[in-house]
Amino acid sequence: MSLLRMDNVGVVVEDLEAAVAFFLELGMELEGKGQVEGRWVDSVIGLDDVRVDVAMVRTPDGHNKLELSRFRNPSAISTGPSGPANALGVRRLMFAVDDIEDTLARLRTHGAELIGELTRLDGWLMCYLRGPEGIIVALTEQTS
Repeated sequence: MSLLRMDNVGVVVEDLEAAVAFFLELGMELEGKGQVEGRWVDSVIGLDDVRVDVAMVRTPDGHNKLELSRFRNPSAISTGPSGPANALGVRRLMFAVDDIEDTLARLRTHGAELIGELTRLDGWLMCYLRGPEGIIVALTEQTS
């Protein structure tokens, strides 16, 4: 047995439209939207009477996807405010971009906030920012 691929990363959000707009502004492409409900999803995720709005976005090369989900039932629960970079669990999503400063400017119009500084190291520019729902996004740009 061997791993074939990673299909997507799931992110639960409260404001699905804002999250989709943020990732589209980043440069991802909308693959589709829909609603998920029924006994089959209840049995897969271990909750009862599930109703979820879902949007799938993908990178332009088609290799990586995010499944953005808004739970209508049961309601999403908060595990507290977004923690620092050393908190346990999934901490960030990283994307390579061709113009990091332009990308930052565009994402700021969607509420993104720089966490630290835009930093240069060995031919790379890199930064962390907090996007919708506290999602931490890392951006990199190769400069040499």
